[in-house]
Amino acid sequence: MNLHNPLVLILIPVIILFFLYSRKKQAAVSAFKFSSGDLVSKFKGSFKLKLSQNLVYLRLLSVIFLILALARPQTPVADSKIQSEGIDIVLAIDCSTSMLAEDFKLGAERQSRIEVVKNVVKDFIMGRKNDRIAIVAFASRAYTVCPLTLDYGWLLDNLERVKTGLVEDGTAIGSGIATSLNRLKDAKAKSKVVILLTDGRNNTGRISPLTAAEAAKALKIKVYTIGAGGKGPAPYPVKDFFGNTVYQPVQIDIDEDTLIKIAEMTGAKYFRATDTESLRKIYKEIDGLEKTAIEEKGYMEYNELFGVFLALSLFVLLLDIVLANTFLRKIP
Repeated sequence: MNLHNPLVLILIPVIILFFLYSRKKQAAVSAFKFSSGDLVSKFKGSFKLKLSQNLVYLRLLSVIFLILALARPQTPVADSKIQSEGIDIVLAIDCSTSMLAEDFKLGAERQSRIEVVKNVVKDFIMGRKNDRIAIVAFASRAYTVCPLTLDYGWLLDNLERVKTGLVEDGTAIGSGIATSLNRLKDAKAKSKVVILLTDGRNNTGRISPLTAAEAAKALKIKVYTIGAGGKGPAPYPVKDFFGNTVYQPVQIDIDEDTLIKIAEMTGAKYFRATDTESLRKIYKEIDGLEKTAIEEKGYMEYNELFGVFLALSLFVLLLDIVLANTFLRKIP
């Protein structure tokens, strides 16, 4: 049996000592004064009288049961296994202006690639447990949106900050990987993963994607790569002369060969997402692939005995009241 609040038990010896002190002090003062004790020594107390005199012990027992209830005794239901997951993940997201192409849908409404990716990534984050997750965004250069954290609420708040136009335009895939590796290189987790999503090809940055992949391989970090975008021209929003949004077909080229090589070099996989549903399935598959269960023995469920001891306290107190007002009633 476990006690949730064991410190409460300190009150028990305090209450008992106070009770004994009060009884001793009360016994020293007689209700009647006699010139000699011989006058009453021949009278023997009946069982009822002795019981009446010691009725106060029921109140003491009631208080002790109440204190035990406050200590919240618990018994484990069963010996169970706790499954714990411990993976460090960096979500690297392309936020170049090509991600504004609207060839994906959310429900029946057409949305930009960047908004759909954020929506799918949100579900991915909420599906993880006990994993530290970071977010890196990249265009012509990469920056950390959120460092590794277990605070998924804060992580989702930072995810909303991922937008196009925050840095110079371009697609620096190598820089995106390198920045992600910097987030992971000193991490203590046994499994470290980068999930990189882009809809283009590397056209800027000081680090080539394959050089960054070599570094990831040396650090034993897997880099899953996702090419996002439908095949063929994508509808791209632009403003016309009157300020209205119109769509122009734009061909956005994904460097699948490089993305495949990056994944293969690091022991991961490459995926192609041509619509929202396929993108969801990709993140779901990666979610299933990257789970390292750590089994720990422990107790998950407990029976609370608070009610039992509280009921005993109330029963003893009620017994005291009933006896004091019936069988052991004192007549003035």
